[in-house]
Amino acid sequence: MTVNRTTTTANRYWVVGGLLAGGAVGVFLGLGLSTTPEAVGVAEPGVVVRFAHPLVRTLLDLAATTVVGLSLLPKLLGFSRPAITEPVLRVARPAAVIAAAVWAFTALLSIVIRAYETRPDAELTMPMVVDYVQRVGAGQGLLFSAVCALVYLWIGVMAVRRGESVPAELRILISMFGLLPLPVTGHASNWKYHDYSMISMELHVLGAAAWTGGLAALVVLVAHRRGLLAEALPKFSKLATIALILVSVTGLFNGLLELALNPAIGLPGSLFTTSYGLILIGKIVCAAVLAVLGANIRWRFLPHIAQHKTTAIVGWAAVELAIMGIAFGLAVVLSRAPVA
Repeated sequence: MTVNRTTTTANRYWVVGGLLAGGAVGVFLGLGLSTTPEAVGVAEPGVVVRFAHPLVRTLLDLAATTVVGLSLLPKLLGFSRPAITEPVLRVARPAAVIAAAVWAFTALLSIVIRAYETRPDAELTMPMVVDYVQRVGAGQGLLFSAVCALVYLWIGVMAVRRGESVPAELRILISMFGLLPLPVTGHASNWKYHDYSMISMELHVLGAAAWTGGLAALVVLVAHRRGLLAEALPKFSKLATIALILVSVTGLFNGLLELALNPAIGLPGSLFTTSYGLILIGKIVCAAVLAVLGANIRWRFLPHIAQHKTTAIVGWAAVELAIMGIAFGLAVVLSRAPVA
């Protein structure tokens, strides 16, 4: 039993570490593909801020995604066998509280960094941060997201104390509601088609969060419990299939729309000659790899898991989550990459 617990703990660290490391790799890869033209006479925020902001923003996205996944976990496990599911949920609920705290902190930190980016030649003060939030929609979106994370934090603490008497549906609703302002704070959108682009981006973010967060929650907390995994994985597999289609279609729609409306370079040239196009290709490659990995889990492992057999799903899912992390990092850099 000790060996099993040690192995399970090690697997959890590998999975979480792989997701975070993937996010960092995605950021640095995206920055390597991105070239931002220097503005003459305008002070630059510096190398530290250039790297700090996308890293913090990626951590924000991954923390929010983790909250969504942990909130979905009770629905995936079901409520018919509380004696079996409660040991898992007893770990998931405080983990969601910690992730919500990271979400709130990184959202507020992002506001500070972005306020400094707007005036890197001035001393960073609280009035400057307040002024940034009042003037810029991105600051208001980040603040709203931070408030949602704090509300979740409060409800999550109640769930830790009272268990599933605090409805899972409420936690899912608040966590996903907190994701809605994030496209405004990052992903570029052409205002000529603003309404279509924003709806598409909202669906893109929600789909990615449910897919990534749900997989991470299952692998970290349920993979070593064969009976629960056999019940939860088929439900998640259906959700993941829908999310894959949704994320792929909306991502392509928004990315190609931005490039198609580029007045300087048209498609398909802009896909290979602009920073935005190159990073978009990186995301497309990630989506293709994820589709292959997801199909491998669904068609190769799922039948064995349904029979409670031992499989290598943790290793494969860890790779899938690392690729997801890279996609998240690329998405953050893509939101600020020049289209022209």
